[in-house]
Amino acid sequence: MFFLHMFKSIALITFFLLCFVVGAQQEASLPADFRQHSLTQYNSSLFNPTFTLDRHSPQSFSIWTRWQWQAIDADPTSLFANYSRFINSKSGFGLGFFQHNTGVFFNTGGVVNYAYELKFNSEMKLALGLNLFGFSQKLANNQAIPDPSILPIPNLLNDFILQAAPGLNFSLKNFSLALGSENIFDYNFGDKVANTAKEDKIYMGMASYDFPVMASDSTAYIRPSVYYRRVPQEDNQIGFNALLSTRKFWAQSGYNSFYGVSAGAGGTFFNRLSLGALVEFEVTSDSGTDPSFEIVASYYLGKPQNRRPIKSNSFRDLEQAMILTEAERAAKIDEEIAKAQQSTENQTESVETSVIPEEETKDMEVSDGSGKRASRKLAAQQKAEAKARRKDSISAAKREQLAMVKAEKEEKERNARIATQEQKMARAVELERLEKARMDEANKLKKAATEAARIKERDSLLAVQQAQKLEEERSAEQLQAQTEAEEPKASNEIVQVQSGEKYLEVVSEGDLEPGFYLIANVFGTKKYFNAFMADLRNKGLNPGSFLRKKNNYNHVYLKRFNTMSEARQARDSKFFGQYSDPTWIFRVVGK
Repeated sequence: MFFLHMFKSIALITFFLLCFVVGAQQEASLPADFRQHSLTQYNSSLFNPTFTLDRHSPQSFSIWTRWQWQAIDADPTSLFANYSRFINSKSGFGLGFFQHNTGVFFNTGGVVNYAYELKFNSEMKLALGLNLFGFSQKLANNQAIPDPSILPIPNLLNDFILQAAPGLNFSLKNFSLALGSENIFDYNFGDKVANTAKEDKIYMGMASYDFPVMASDSTAYIRPSVYYRRVPQEDNQIGFNALLSTRKFWAQSGYNSFYGVSAGAGGTFFNRLSLGALVEFEVTSDSGTDPSFEIVASYYLGKPQNRRPIKSNSFRDLEQAMILTEAERAAKIDEEIAKAQQSTENQTESVETSVIPEEETKDMEVSDGSGKRASRKLAAQQKAEAKARRKDSISAAKREQLAMVKAEKEEKERNARIATQEQKMARAVELERLEKARMDEANKLKKAATEAARIKERDSLLAVQQAQKLEEERSAEQLQAQTEAEEPKASNEIVQVQSGEKYLEVVSEGDLEPGFYLIANVFGTKKYFNAFMADLRNKGLNPGSFLRKKNNYNHVYLKRFNTMSEARQARDSKFFGQYSDPTWIFRVVGK
């Protein structure tokens, strides 16, 4: 009895563990990309390795984490902690740690970043960079797998991957065009083969332009960006975002065709510590998933004045700088003239107050009183003449000094007027050059916008034509299936496709039995297909699969049904509560 009771307890615990695993893997069908499309202010080198040079504060430590759909238990998450700094004026590097959960795989490892900039001139630059990842890869949430002695389990993946992600960034003034790949090269040391096939490479591109917004803050700007990402086995992602960045705060908003709309903000404290958060809402799906959250933090380790200012191309800024320089030069000249005048006045006062010795007079020896009176009269006359000579000498020296000061002042004023005229002429030439450059840039942007509108209109027309062609082909297939149908249940039923319903119908597919198949996922890579099948079996399901000859993709289905109503009931009930991810219906009519 004791052993029977123990066996029942173990079975009950195993059942709850399996339920935990099933609940933890609800959101497994995510793209394999890093989900770094919202990184615009900090740690953006994860999007493109060249962003270390111009979108990071030099010598800083930053952390970014993302909770996909915000639930508590084992949701797909991303974590990236990174230290970056400049090596010199042309290159920079970074060291980081990352964890990335796609829902199926859990990747943990490190990344080394390096970027180098080539300057063609003061306005045109080309940056080259590389992110080198090394990480272990295993199935997500394998910590809840039961004891193999009680329930058999498939072999779990636990591989070490080396992955290279190169990138380049061309910039002209404040315009930037960046291209890169997340996994252009990778190698699985466990399987001793490439980790992803050639058709499973992820490529992306981004274009942006920086607009200065504050004269008092040279680092403040608004940066609108648009990007494109090619993800294998998924729809290509198109998105855009806008970033407002200043010394004190930053704010951003954006849209991604797969993940939805986002908005975030943050602030900088003590001129070193930056904290911020972002929330993202899914708008293209009716699955009812919760929002996703991101948190970013960065600590700046260098000097605040070393932060990169945003260069303004406005000719008004140059004009203001020239005017300020002229005013400073004129004030300096006036100050020198005032000092010279003060020096002259001091010298004049010194001459006036100096003691000049009187001329010696020789007493005339006379014996009578009249001789004495004549002698005193002569001495007084000589003293008056000496005093008059001293006055004339002082007046002449003063006039000569004032004339010298006046001549010096007039010379400086004349030189200042000549310099001002030359500066005005140089300023006029420079303003004319800047205005011409601005007009040329405006014409280029206008031409580019016109060309982009023409391409967009052409692509829209092609998309409409392709959609009409696909609709006609599907209608023809449905009509042919209805005409050739012979089976009593599955083949004779006429299906009315509901609005928003994903449904595909073929006459035959290999040796598949006619009926309605509830499709869970489609894979073009054998390795991901095997991992997904093992995950479904681990959840207690009994999936099936078939390979379509038309596109060579493996289709995984949960069950086959005889009628459309049965298949719809299974789809709408999330496979009777056993599978919560989106599903769709694939029908084989039968000949």
